[in-house]
Amino acid sequence: MLLSLLIFLPLLSALLIALLPDSQAERFRWIALGVTLAEVVLAGALAAGFDTARPDYQWLEQADWITLPLGSLGVASIDYLVGVDGMNLPLVVLSAVVMLVGVISSWNMTHRLKAYYALYLLLTGTVMGCFVALDFFLFFLFFEFMLLPMYFLIGLWGGPRREYASIKFFLYTLAGSLLILLVMIGLYLSAMDPVSTAVLAGFVSDPSEVTPEVVRIVQGHMQNGQLNPAQIVHTFDMRYLADGANYLPTAFLNPAAEPIVLGLPARMLAFWAIFIGFAIKLPIVPLHTWLPDAHVEAPTPVSVVLAGVLLKIGGYGFLRIAWSFFPDGAAQYAPILAGLGALSIVYGGLNALAQYDLKKMIAYSSVSHMGFVLLGVASLTAEGVNGAIYQMVSHGVLSAMLFLLTGVVYDRTHDRRIDSYRGLLEPMPKYAVLTAIAFFGSLGLPGFSGFVGELFTLMGSFQSVWLPGWITAVSVLGIGLAAAYFLWTMQRMFFGRFWSRHETSTTDAKHILTDLTARERLLLIPLGLLSLVLGLFPNIIFAVTNSTVGQWILRFAID
Repeated sequence: MLLSLLIFLPLLSALLIALLPDSQAERFRWIALGVTLAEVVLAGALAAGFDTARPDYQWLEQADWITLPLGSLGVASIDYLVGVDGMNLPLVVLSAVVMLVGVISSWNMTHRLKAYYALYLLLTGTVMGCFVALDFFLFFLFFEFMLLPMYFLIGLWGGPRREYASIKFFLYTLAGSLLILLVMIGLYLSAMDPVSTAVLAGFVSDPSEVTPEVVRIVQGHMQNGQLNPAQIVHTFDMRYLADGANYLPTAFLNPAAEPIVLGLPARMLAFWAIFIGFAIKLPIVPLHTWLPDAHVEAPTPVSVVLAGVLLKIGGYGFLRIAWSFFPDGAAQYAPILAGLGALSIVYGGLNALAQYDLKKMIAYSSVSHMGFVLLGVASLTAEGVNGAIYQMVSHGVLSAMLFLLTGVVYDRTHDRRIDSYRGLLEPMPKYAVLTAIAFFGSLGLPGFSGFVGELFTLMGSFQSVWLPGWITAVSVLGIGLAAAYFLWTMQRMFFGRFWSRHETSTTDAKHILTDLTARERLLLIPLGLLSLVLGLFPNIIFAVTNSTVGQWILRFAID
């Protein structure tokens, strides 16, 4: 029940906080801290008990949720189904760590504590649900419900333009969700659950008796039209939606069928719809414009969670849903998809280079770094996909660190402009050292996690039989741009004689710009060490992902 605990512990704790009186405000912080600490322990237990040699799902929990006979339309079936494999386990652990960091960075929050921590824990539970759900309907439920806490966390505790940023975030993500919903309904009507169908059609009397041979017999009967339509159980189970043999021969999204819609085969149109839905979340250029606004207006802890965890749901959706359900679309459009990744890498880097707001610069750097994720996934190689998952984990750690560092100076001066500071190395040496670690890790310096993720995605792209070589060459420019905007920021803010825009005298400015507090060091030092450990020992991630990715990539093998 570890996965259910990961989901429902924060959800029930959010309800508890909502029911407590406002006079218990001081306890809200401690409840949130205790819950997120427990999430880290539970995620650690999952990782410790995970068999890295197995490519299949582990820690599976399944229970019948909704079963509805529909006569000649078959049977509707929705399950509570959760599990982990090498693709989502690293992201579950990352989420637990980042959500804990977000709680600690929220410690100075004083405004509407009940609502803040209730929404934060609600977000924690829905994020975990997204990553572990293996039923498409269950995934979509968590994916949609996640919008609610994020909308209010930005809209109530954000900056001066928080209403604009929150509604823009909500509308963009909702538009993507509607596209995903349409495809989800089409997939559900097109596919069957071979196990439940075998039981209902009388091939076996109990699901435990279903063997691979029985599954093949049921699939054969369905393809030959020998099954009674009333005995076909339609499903949202991702395991069955990823198998083309489970699609009804007359279904709209059957891989063997070719109905044309708006000039495209129906499956290709569905692939692009679901790709756009998750590309908004990642985000990918030109669907990225909500992200800089959301980051600039969000409070620091929310920016940490947004960059560290929520963006990764887009990349995970590519792997688990878009590419898995539509391998034909992923293969056919691989050069276009990789080209969009390269565009995001370069365009995000150029925009980051042009920024004077430190937070907006980091937001555009996230667009660039998420482009590497799409590039790796689009390569359809084991190196590229392993690198994409690694890049998501690495960026989760480093982006959380970067936004925390931005929050340090903003808490002291309420100013994020890069040109408002110079020579910060003198009054804030610890802050300068940790900023240098975050910057060098993010620009891909060997020894840090950022280097490994970008290296493997570029290796996968370069050797992919699906992609032209120029895409890799263009993508390499992103590393040079990252070095330019991070080193330019470092030089402007930390070197030279100390100066600050905020006080008339140097003495007063140094009095305000004090070095890191104990709480800030507690947050930043472990994240910096984690990036270093992952960079020096990348097999910590690759040992978990490699077996699952190796099995997953076989669907794209060229005969």
